Amino acid sequence: MRAIRRFTVRPVLPPALTALGELAANLRWSWHPPTQDVFAAVDPELWEAVGHDPVRLLGEVPPERWQQLADDEGFVSWLAQARGDLEHYLTEPRWFQNAGAETPRSIAYFSPEFGITAVLPQYSGGLGILAGDHLKAASDLGVPIVGVGLLYRHGYFKQSLSREGWQQETYPVLDPDGLPISLLREADGSRATISIQLPDGPDLLARIWVASVGRVPLLMLDTDVEGNPDHYVEITDRLYGGNSEHRLRQELLLGIGGVRALRAYCRITGAPEPEVFHTNEGHAGFLGIERIRELTVDPAGPRLDLDTAIEVGRASTVFTTHTPVPAGIDRFPRELVEQYLGDAGATPGVPVERVLALGAEDYEGGDPGVFNMAVMGFRLAQRANGVSQLHGHVSRGMFNGLWPAFDEAEVPISSITNGVHAPTWVAREIFALAAAHGADPSGDDTEAFWAAVDHVSSGDMWRTKRVLRERLVHDARRRLHKSWEKRGASKAELGWIDSALDPDVLTIGFARRAASYKRLTLMLRDPERLRKLLLDPERPVQLVIAGKAHPADDGGKRLIQQIVQFADDEDVRHRIAFLPNYDIAMAQPLYPGCDVWLNNPLRPYEACGTSGMKAALNGGLNLSILDGWWDEWYDGENGWALPSVDGVDDVDKRDDLEAAALYDLLENEVTPRFYDLDHEGVPTRWVEMLRHTLKSLGPKVLATRMVRDYVRELYAPAAQNARSLNSDYRGARDLAQWKGRVKAGWPGVRIEHVEAHGIGDAVEVGSTLTVRAFVALGDLSPEDVEVQLVHGRVDADDVLVETHVAPLGLVESYDGGRHRFDGGVDLGRSGPFGYTVRAVPRNPHLSAVAELGVVTLA
Repeated sequence: MRAIRRFTVRPVLPPALTALGELAANLRWSWHPPTQDVFAAVDPELWEAVGHDPVRLLGEVPPERWQQLADDEGFVSWLAQARGDLEHYLTEPRWFQNAGAETPRSIAYFSPEFGITAVLPQYSGGLGILAGDHLKAASDLGVPIVGVGLLYRHGYFKQSLSREGWQQETYPVLDPDGLPISLLREADGSRATISIQLPDGPDLLARIWVASVGRVPLLMLDTDVEGNPDHYVEITDRLYGGNSEHRLRQELLLGIGGVRALRAYCRITGAPEPEVFHTNEGHAGFLGIERIRELTVDPAGPRLDLDTAIEVGRASTVFTTHTPVPAGIDRFPRELVEQYLGDAGATPGVPVERVLALGAEDYEGGDPGVFNMAVMGFRLAQRANGVSQLHGHVSRGMFNGLWPAFDEAEVPISSITNGVHAPTWVAREIFALAAAHGADPSGDDTEAFWAAVDHVSSGDMWRTKRVLRERLVHDARRRLHKSWEKRGASKAELGWIDSALDPDVLTIGFARRAASYKRLTLMLRDPERLRKLLLDPERPVQLVIAGKAHPADDGGKRLIQQIVQFADDEDVRHRIAFLPNYDIAMAQPLYPGCDVWLNNPLRPYEACGTSGMKAALNGGLNLSILDGWWDEWYDGENGWALPSVDGVDDVDKRDDLEAAALYDLLENEVTPRFYDLDHEGVPTRWVEMLRHTLKSLGPKVLATRMVRDYVRELYAPAAQNARSLNSDYRGARDLAQWKGRVKAGWPGVRIEHVEAHGIGDAVEVGSTLTVRAFVALGDLSPEDVEVQLVHGRVDADDVLVETHVAPLGLVESYDGGRHRFDGGVDLGRSGPFGYTVRAVPRNPHLSAVAELGVVTLA
């Protein structure tokens, strides 16, 4: 018989143990092993049974055990020490507090998903894990970020397999009272809510939950509120579910509702209002429209004109794109957006035609019938970035249509390569190795920490990797048992699992979303060759594979089924395992336990691929296509690069060629090195490669490095520009008017004549090229433009490559808006050289030369 209602009853702890509740309420425990040890000591068996969930643990401990612990002076003292350590962590000055006065007072970080811990399942994959690591690293550095997202009643989904290996999805209901979160409440104790006007009924209501991610609050909106009709309640039902209209409602709630929740949080808690807004992918892009509404039509706002409001918002907004393929971008029918953002919609008073223009694909090759969330993200953010160097290049090509007058290299999309949060993902045994040689894993000197690897003996390293491999084997066997029982197997059929996988066999991990471009089944292109690798009597290989397909992606599900059916064969099932329901809890033993991390996407469709970073931090060697982060940090000695056959249009042929290269590397380089043991049973060459990986990649792949980069390169410049524009809005108003004047007058800008001096028929290194340009500016003044000499090497078609820019100075002005600009450049290298002259808009508040999208060339 089913209950008609479910809720969680929280325990009342003895006064001596109330600190346990404080420790459980702050998610720092999820990346802090000493705090986890305190919870484990409460009841070790129960701690394992509840999946390392402190809230569940506290709810299931019997009263007599609480009394025992309250009477245990040693435990009470240990608990007080843990609480004091948390308090110190939350209050001590950290990196950001010493970073300088130009840093922002507060940053709002919006994302549709956050992967903090398995006990708060509000993530589907890499985007959410990245967002979670961003918040954790910000907390460790003391960066004043506030996260903003949604609380999904069913999370993403739980994955299991049918007997035939087909993915099955279930959506268990999450009780917020059983999660490590709390309701935001007004001063009178009532719950804080926000509302959004929607065109199809009453106002949408949402309550605000707060998760404490160390020093960082994470606000999550939930529409399961009394007074909402059923179709409103369902808005926060599950992550990435529903049809196009459902997704639009979720994104309106995230962007518009998120800004309103943020205002409520700051009002109630006294926290400073954010100076910078960071949109993690386009899903939260409507936050820019809400900020325009606040500035233009909100009675409590400054009532600015629309163009000024756009400049206010742009100056303080950062947009990160994670998508390397157009199909991954949210695009809605224009009519649907018009319906939800008209005068009867979510942002009344903001002209809907201007909103539609912000998301319009009004460029060559665009679809005039859709509203593109990424396009709106770029137009409403003055600073934008991709998540690896290669992805930045790909993104500049994808979105070049927004700045068609400029070459790809000058499209204003920069790159900050992702990183991972080491305390979350690195096994404690790895930290212990370095700590034994004087390195402080909690300190800020990461270079010194990874340099300690040089002092660890090869034997100690190898023995540690075996411990981690053995832990993975036991975890995988437990998960295989559970999976096969769900598939309908009897216990009598499963004796083979007790010897499945081997802690002394080369272990390769592959875990990621089952999207087609990630090529889950590339390893199956030649099944017999793979079988030979798995069953080699002297140098065997074993594979641990995991990943989910989107519930609507039958193609991805078929890929999973192919892997599962191969792994079910009796002759190989002890060497290859597919583990269902890939999540943070599975990943934490998986990365440390693997010797090699495999990644074989279609290049260049992997935006970053941070799973390989997590493996590297645990002494795993990457075997990967040169895509994402691996393209920029592979050095020839920290793993292996899978050759990619770029330019081959025949997909099957490309897969065959790249799969053959994979088999060759495994047979001829990877397995021989792993099994080449010295007299002490240590593969010396392998361990030296492992040591080099930790030293060369350790400092680079950290989320703390990533967050520092965001602060220095994006957050601080955004805050500085916003302050200069928005102190009394005069700067923003002047900038908006200047942009309007320059765009209107730009057709009158012409470079009429260019003269070159100082070079003859034979030009030698050391010569000086002097250029004189005569430019007509029409209604514009010389202060509005910069005339530039663009020079560099040229290819066979006289196209400039490796360009450099030298500004030309105003020399004299003539009647009719004509001016002369002079300048030059020293010719310091031999080879083919070319130059041209151009005029671009100039204003100290522009973040990039291409920001206005206009240029005039000679």
